[in-house]
Amino acid sequence: MLEAFRRRRRNRYIVEAIWDQVVARARQPVRFEEGGLPDTVMGRYESLCIEVFLVLRRCGRDPSLAEFSQDLVDRFMTDLDHSLRELGIGYLAVPKRMRALAARFYARVAAMEGPLSVGDRAALADVLRAGAFTDAPGARADAAEHLASHMMDDARWYDSLSADRLLTGRLETDSGTKA
Repeated sequence: MLEAFRRRRRNRYIVEAIWDQVVARARQPVRFEEGGLPDTVMGRYESLCIEVFLVLRRCGRDPSLAEFSQDLVDRFMTDLDHSLRELGIGYLAVPKRMRALAARFYARVAAMEGPLSVGDRAALADVLRAGAFTDAPGARADAAEHLASHMMDDARWYDSLSADRLLTGRLETDSGTKA
């Protein structure tokens, strides 16, 4: 029993470490300056959805990451819940908003997977224009191609990460750069 407690505690630490890095990657200026997402609450949500999608996509390719992947989804939803409360959304309205944001996230995942898996940048850009760029007022739809290219590069990078690396809580190298 004590070992199970230690494992859960270690898993929490790993998920938190990865989560912090996922959030930092989602806040990269390139997503907003060149990628066309607005630096607003909804623009940041869309950027975070993209980054979470990419890391979960990588996790989905390895059965040993299934538990980690679920823990990361749980952490994502917890972060959304806390963010809504910090924005002043009323206690009774939070569950309804959470359902809407979760549905939006899973719709994005379903729409982006196909074009990304076959390397179709134009189709991925169309998905971004129809979703992320529509739901984030102030987005520059003309930059969708750039964001799609950036996503494809990041997807290849995530795919190159070993399961061991993810399970040690490190996305970035020791120097803070991509592997």
